[in-house]
Amino acid sequence: MKILVSGGAGFIGSHICEKYIKAGHDVCIIDNLSTGKIENIHPEARFFELDINSDQVSELMMQEKFDILCHQAAQVDVRVSVNDPRFDASTNVLGALNLYEAALKSGVKKIIFASSGGTIYGDQDYFPADEQHPLNPCSPYGISKLINEKYLYYYKYIHGIDFVAFRYANVYGPRQNPHGEAGVVAIFIDRMLNEKQSFINGDGKNSRDYVYVEDVANANLLALGENVSGIYNIGTSVEHDVNFIFQTLNELTGGRSPELHAEAKTGEQRRSVISYKKINEQLGWQPKTDFLTGLSKTVDYFKNKLV
Repeated sequence: MKILVSGGAGFIGSHICEKYIKAGHDVCIIDNLSTGKIENIHPEARFFELDINSDQVSELMMQEKFDILCHQAAQVDVRVSVNDPRFDASTNVLGALNLYEAALKSGVKKIIFASSGGTIYGDQDYFPADEQHPLNPCSPYGISKLINEKYLYYYKYIHGIDFVAFRYANVYGPRQNPHGEAGVVAIFIDRMLNEKQSFINGDGKNSRDYVYVEDVANANLLALGENVSGIYNIGTSVEHDVNFIFQTLNELTGGRSPELHAEAKTGEQRRSVISYKKINEQLGWQPKTDFLTGLSKTVDYFKNKLV
């Protein structure tokens, strides 16, 4: 198949591109390189440095006639969205609509979208949250993800473009940007290896569901299936708190960082953990990388970057 991956130079997108190319698909990437990196781009992918809001996106899609749009590009920082909701919407809503309209005009058959299980449910009523959990996002970022899901339903209902929306838990792993993206795992590792002090916000008991990036990429490969459609959680159904992550990473990086706590950030969810039962039962997907193994692989990646 011919696939366009938005954000394919980024953390998650680059891993998805690898899976697609290894499976024999023709992959094209658009990325404005605001957080993505040239070195993340697979040598067999064709790359266009474009913002998803650009008029050239439509020109490219009309010319290439892609079968699939895999939309991973986004403003991904929840705190940035809180500080500047208009900026968040300009990328995560208007940029997405630019892609969807181009997909409609150019004959794309399916859109695969990176939604957010970590933010779309808001403060959870039960744990782990399944796809039927009430949707009460409490950040502009989470709201933008929900809006995208509603638009994708519209494009399917009115125009017949199929879609898969993956509600990711907190994705971590090699290539995560410790500076320009949210991601406590990458931030801690980077600071520990560079012997800079890390701080745990509040009491460190806020917990999240952490899913390894390769497992996320495997789900996006499954999404290419002809009969695969709808909304799925991509998580582990297991939560870990920040204290545990700090202590584990400190051990893996040599144990040189004192455990210091800073003031808690206002508005942060206390707990977030999602169920992957639906995608497991329907498509056979499950997380294959346990958390300790994933953390170890991620530390090794960052160590190798320092050499």
